[in-house]
Amino acid sequence: MKNNKKLIGISILLIGILTLSIVTVNLIKSRGNSDTEWINFAIEDTTKITKIIIEDTYGQHIELIQEHGDWHDENGECVSKPNVSFILEAAKLIEFKGYLPDKSKPKFTELMATQHIKVSYYVDGEWTKSWYIGPPAQDHYGQIMLLETANDGKSKDPVMMRIKGLNGIISPRFFAERKRWMCTSIFELAPEEIRSVEVKNLEIPSLSFKVKNLGRSFDVTSKGKKLAQIDTSNVYRYLQAFKKVHFNFPNVELSNKQVDSVKRSPLFAKLIVTEKAGKSTVLKMHRIKSEVAQRNEVGEMVNMDMNLFWAELPNGELVKCQYFVFNALLMGHIYFPALNSTK
Repeated sequence: MKNNKKLIGISILLIGILTLSIVTVNLIKSRGNSDTEWINFAIEDTTKITKIIIEDTYGQHIELIQEHGDWHDENGECVSKPNVSFILEAAKLIEFKGYLPDKSKPKFTELMATQHIKVSYYVDGEWTKSWYIGPPAQDHYGQIMLLETANDGKSKDPVMMRIKGLNGIISPRFFAERKRWMCTSIFELAPEEIRSVEVKNLEIPSLSFKVKNLGRSFDVTSKGKKLAQIDTSNVYRYLQAFKKVHFNFPNVELSNKQVDSVKRSPLFAKLIVTEKAGKSTVLKMHRIKSEVAQRNEVGEMVNMDMNLFWAELPNGELVKCQYFVFNALLMGHIYFPALNSTK
């Protein structure tokens, strides 16, 4: 009797294990690869990423290419290093947040077919995986996403992902709009690299000036005449201001028609920097109108924004610049008091 009971007990245990195995297999089949491949968005060694392609459903597209540690776009143009860093951080730290409820899967699957950002990663020159970034998770602490890989194809069910250690959505790091990828650097010059700087003040011509670097000495002129007295240390301080000059924002707000209108508006200043290597950079500067009167550089009240202005780069692009940065380059009378006597 005891042996029979043992056999019955063992049989029940085996049947239970078999039943559990069948249920587990069916569950895995019903989910496909979701428990493993379909949540493996991360790229462990981001130093091996050689190319990132970002596309949106509006037809915008940009390729970010890494060569010898430096990043540029497919046209060889410089791209914003901080923006690349945000993407690489996401690629390394992205992690699984949870599955979508079965009831909401069809809704988000359909939504993501027409509204998503596609990000394709190439590792050591080979396409490895693509992310399809959809809407934020309902609690805004993650993103609804789909994964496609070279080995396993594309998942049919979206999942919720997040960045490890960060609360927030993922999508703001990824954009295909080319202007937003522009490098913000305008000048990165040491004083000894500069041959001359000319500032044309179109509103107060008497404050126009030109600095020439003669190697062991400097010339500072205004209206073609040398200033009577200049302090060499002040000239050097002025030229040091060109070591790190950046614009604030690319133009993502003006239409082509509005850009043309800005370019036709009067200039308030023109900055011409010539390097000893031969390169010449010309910046054309336009005021931005303001409904509220503000005090300008010389203390007058004007209906102009005295925080930001438009600058036209040599390639024709308009960018927004900050007076706080550029006043050090434009207001020569701070460094050369003799300019004030030329008014």
